[in-house]
Amino acid sequence: MSDEPQQRSGDPDPRGWNPRDLPADAAAGEQGAPATDTTTGKKQKKPKRPKRKGWRRALPTWRMVLGGILLLALVLIGGFIAGYQLVDIPSANASATAQSNVYLYEDGGVIARDGEINRESIRLAQVPRTVQHAVLAAEDRDFYSERAVDIKAMFRAGWNTLTGKGTQGGSTITQQYVKNYYLGQEQTVGRKIKEFFIAIKLNREESKDQIFEGYLNTSYFGRNAYGIQAAAQAYYSKDVGDITTAEGAYLASLLNAPSAYDVVTRPENKSAAVARWNYVLDGMVKEDWLGAGQRAAMTFPVPGRVKPANSLSGQRGYIVQAVEDYLVQNDILDEKTLATRGYRITTTLQRKKQDALVEAVDDNVMSKTSEQRAGDRNVRVGGASIDPATGHVVAMYGGIDYTKQYVNNATRTDYQVGSTFKPFVFTSAVTNDSTTRDGRRITPGTIYDGTNKRMVQGPDGPTGYAPANEDDVSYGPVTVRTATDKSINAVYAQMAEDVGPGKVRQTAVDLGIPKNTPDLTASPSIALGPATASVLDMTDAYATLAAHGKHGAHTLVVKVTKDGTAVKLPGRGTKQAVDRQAADTTTSILQSVVDGGTGTAAQAAGRPAAGKTGTAEEDKAAWFAGYTPNLATVIAVMGQDPTTGVQKPLYNTLGLPRINGGGAPAQTWAQYTGAALRGTPVKKFDLDLESGADDTELPGEESTAPGNSTGQPTRSPSSTAPGTPSTTPPTTPSAPDSPPATTGTPTGGTDTGGSADGGTGGDTGGDTNGGTDGGTDTGGGDSGGGDNGGTNGGVLEGARGTRAPGRP
Repeated sequence: MSDEPQQRSGDPDPRGWNPRDLPADAAAGEQGAPATDTTTGKKQKKPKRPKRKGWRRALPTWRMVLGGILLLALVLIGGFIAGYQLVDIPSANASATAQSNVYLYEDGGVIARDGEINRESIRLAQVPRTVQHAVLAAEDRDFYSERAVDIKAMFRAGWNTLTGKGTQGGSTITQQYVKNYYLGQEQTVGRKIKEFFIAIKLNREESKDQIFEGYLNTSYFGRNAYGIQAAAQAYYSKDVGDITTAEGAYLASLLNAPSAYDVVTRPENKSAAVARWNYVLDGMVKEDWLGAGQRAAMTFPVPGRVKPANSLSGQRGYIVQAVEDYLVQNDILDEKTLATRGYRITTTLQRKKQDALVEAVDDNVMSKTSEQRAGDRNVRVGGASIDPATGHVVAMYGGIDYTKQYVNNATRTDYQVGSTFKPFVFTSAVTNDSTTRDGRRITPGTIYDGTNKRMVQGPDGPTGYAPANEDDVSYGPVTVRTATDKSINAVYAQMAEDVGPGKVRQTAVDLGIPKNTPDLTASPSIALGPATASVLDMTDAYATLAAHGKHGAHTLVVKVTKDGTAVKLPGRGTKQAVDRQAADTTTSILQSVVDGGTGTAAQAAGRPAAGKTGTAEEDKAAWFAGYTPNLATVIAVMGQDPTTGVQKPLYNTLGLPRINGGGAPAQTWAQYTGAALRGTPVKKFDLDLESGADDTELPGEESTAPGNSTGQPTRSPSSTAPGTPSTTPPTTPSAPDSPPATTGTPTGGTDTGGSADGGTGGDTGGDTNGGTDGGTDTGGGDSGGGDNGGTNGGVLEGARGTRAPGRP
């Protein structure tokens, strides 16, 4: 224990020793507080930091730097949070979802697209895996493992845009898809900011496969092709499912510079395009998506030629119109749904037959028109062809060009069918086991009175209807077969009355003529064809005869899909519309028309054929309807003023005085049928004929007596005036040198005028000689130069007004 006294607690004066005095400023620093004056006890002021001088004044202090970084971080975090909350995933822009309805041939070839945007969306599963890998190798190899955005590349692109160094990419596939599908192609900072936030959100809401699928469907590949399916068609005329790895690598290359890498339009850039193609394939090898051996064996796949815009010109527009009408009328798709587009519609049309029909029309009709002849400007043509076994419409001709003549001549319903209707009368007679007025069964050999202007006799006596024959020629007693060969109006008008006009009408409907067809009136004049069925409807009915009386509605579409999903189509049922003997016996007499009647020009097809010629009132349309055992086709040449739309007679057209069914229509039919069936076995008709079909049944005295050809009509006249042509045809055929045979086997016509319209001679050749089949028929059918015209002594009720083109 020390001898020195202890310091008392709290004693301010330490005892025993005195510490060394420290400087005031050091003491203050040591205590961390301002220095204190030892004498006064007051705190001294801290000395000021010396001011920075010179260049150091321009530099921020470390405190400023740290504060700035913290502030920027807070702003960025706040901005990200605000942007993420404020920027929503928008609806897709209109151009990104716009598609075309694609119309295809039966074999899958493209006929037409009806939209401005050439795009057809598909599912990712429809794209071959190698093609998917090619796109990834070209655009974003780490797509399936990376995040939604590449921040480094995005800031680089944004900085270059701000500093005026030009626009620059560098986005991920997700960002590119957002730009294509939700935003636009403008290169602005605002768009890039939106793209950033939408990409992040989208990456959380959609799978990588969904995003990749959208990218493939929205990217532009050049040649007006949006989406990889449209690109496959544009460059290689294939569906994307058929694209090879080498072709897929080229399509992927196009994404970088679509126009520049098109080696067809820019051959000078081929080396650059090939280099890009090699880059894609090498990338696939590097990522183990392609074997090195496969890669080494590949050669550059030069794309096909550039095809002009697949618009609705030529036949395309007519086909699109007919297909859309078919879909709507059969309750497959309504107009509004179809207008949303994106549908892939496979038709029944066959490319070979379609091309053959167009060529036949050009060769036999359109190539013979001349700007020097005023009448040629009125020429129109309609055609349709159906496979009787399936009901498939395999070819259609609507007009010279949809962009010039927008009315489809194959589906319009405003031209009389003329004598092509007569076979339906005979079919009805056999179907209903009909008899003449004196009780004789109606067969091909039944004798009728072919006297010109013979009054049609009904159950109660004269009907007031006395149609004239072609050029007022009287034939006397003739068989039904001969009357068909020569298209004798007097015989068929009486036959229609014998069968019953109502029954005739029903038979026509059963065969395929729509029941709402204009002027399909149940009266004796129905036999002469005042009804205005369309070319397609007449083809349907003749196809029923070719199919031995079985009928199923014609079919124009076999498949409809959208985004890979099929649309349900109605089934096609068939029924025995008329019994086989009725159909086959009709075929037998129509064979005679081709063999020696008005349709001999059809023999040029080189096939067993049956058919019938016909001419509308005042020669405003000429028809040939015919069939082989496996193809039914109808051709009609029509006259219409291109400015006013008024129907015009076919006088002085194609370099001929007049056009008859046995001329240009039958010639067109023959060329088309021969080409369409070329390479297929020749098939003969297998007919089951009505019993007694070849027997000649003689009439009784009453039935052969001539009618009152000069009697006045007993029924109110039609609102359409009797068809006397304003311009008399240049040639007037003479009467036959000798009257037709009254008994025995019918001989048919001799066709002295040949196959060209405008020749001379009597009515022995029918439509194929120029002077035949003239006159007018005030009963409403084939007046003015058809198969069965002539000025009529009477008219029937059932006014026919002017009609605009109607239901196809």
